[in-house]
Amino acid sequence: MAKEVSPGVLALRKVVEDVYADARVAKKEGKLVGWSSSKFPCELAEAFGLNVMYPENQAAGIAANRDGEIMCKAAEDLGFDNDICGYTRISLAYAAGKRASRKVDLETGEYVINPNSGKPLKDENGKVVMGEDGKPVKDPKTMQPYTVLDDIHEIEALPDGREKDLRRAAIKPYRQMQMPQPDFVLCCNNICNCMTKWYENIARMCNVPLIMIDIPYNNTVEVHDTNVAYVRAQFDHAIKQLEELTGKKFDEKKFEEACANANRTASAWLRVCDYLQYKPAPYSGFDLFNHMADVVTARGRVQAAEAFEQLEKDLAEAVKTGKSTTPFPEKYRVMFEGIPCWPKLPNLFKPLKEHGVNVTAVVYAPAFGFVYNNMDEMVRAYYKAPNSVCIEQGVSWREGICKDNKVDGVLVHYNRSCKPWSGYMAEMQRRFTEDLGIPCAGFDGDQADPRNFNEAQYETRVQGLVEAMEANAENKEG
Repeated sequence: MAKEVSPGVLALRKVVEDVYADARVAKKEGKLVGWSSSKFPCELAEAFGLNVMYPENQAAGIAANRDGEIMCKAAEDLGFDNDICGYTRISLAYAAGKRASRKVDLETGEYVINPNSGKPLKDENGKVVMGEDGKPVKDPKTMQPYTVLDDIHEIEALPDGREKDLRRAAIKPYRQMQMPQPDFVLCCNNICNCMTKWYENIARMCNVPLIMIDIPYNNTVEVHDTNVAYVRAQFDHAIKQLEELTGKKFDEKKFEEACANANRTASAWLRVCDYLQYKPAPYSGFDLFNHMADVVTARGRVQAAEAFEQLEKDLAEAVKTGKSTTPFPEKYRVMFEGIPCWPKLPNLFKPLKEHGVNVTAVVYAPAFGFVYNNMDEMVRAYYKAPNSVCIEQGVSWREGICKDNKVDGVLVHYNRSCKPWSGYMAEMQRRFTEDLGIPCAGFDGDQADPRNFNEAQYETRVQGLVEAMEANAENKEG
């Protein structure tokens, strides 16, 4: 039986699909198309009517589709160290023209099936069908072609004909992830200090302009006026660069409209995040992770605001009727700290499901809810990103979410791809336990490169966390 999808989720999917489809059409028509970091002020690009796509979202999508490893290796073959961010490696490989493709037989035109793929075939009684060799027979519907690395530049250099058509068609058709090469790149390093070199490399590889906004690490909880002035001047400079790039004057009215849409979207997004406070929760924090692509990709569009408002209505109805997207009874509630291991989502979810553990708090998702009333407040809002705030602010955010969302424990992802985030997590764990009296468990992994995830270690850490939460509950009852 197909999983029921709410109207709000369907609307959000369409919004994002439209953004990428519009960009592909614009590229064919000779219009400018750009790539942007997730926390560059999208309102500026919207004011110029530019088509913009997001490499971080694309990298997460490629990783979730199990092709992160082949793209990371492609970047390593280009000379990029495997110790840098997995998103960065996937994106740089893509910028260089590398593509994960299905292996095709050029004589027959058929895809070459990987015999190791596919799920066991089951009969009408639900029993696995066994072959003469004593092994389960594979369901032909789930068999997948071999994945190989291809080069778009090599394909486009071929003469028109059968081979070119077959190899073009063989490139993996990730939903929303086929991005045309950029004519410009927009970078803001508030999300990550690796972002600066990542986008400098894209600009150099593709020989396109880079528009950069630098937001330094903030050592205090409040953002000082001098910091605001520094970043505000960069906003103004970015506007001048966009005017030179597009040949258009900055449209104040369009900018105000984009800001209004972005605020409306962010406000609805934060209200959606708040529905994790209900007990039991009408959805899982993993659902929020999936919707982050929506809030990043189309925050400045009114359609995104409308879709999130619809999702909010869907969740209100779910609370009334007692429905949840979580396919098991909620026994324990935890905060998931960090970005998920996208290539290993089933592996992350399985032990949580077995123990009735629902993720009801995440700090990464609400961090994309920028709400402001004027340009200076906008600067302050963009200053508040998890990797650019001091540890006291970071602890305060997380402990507030833990309290509001009624968690019993914390599961920390020590993400090899995100060293700024993971670097102070040991201290964070100590503070959570001391201040909130809840157990924490950490595991090693990676947001995009599956080679850095150890399933056995993860399962052991989840088991340990569950035992600690059980003991905690018993002590409270006693």
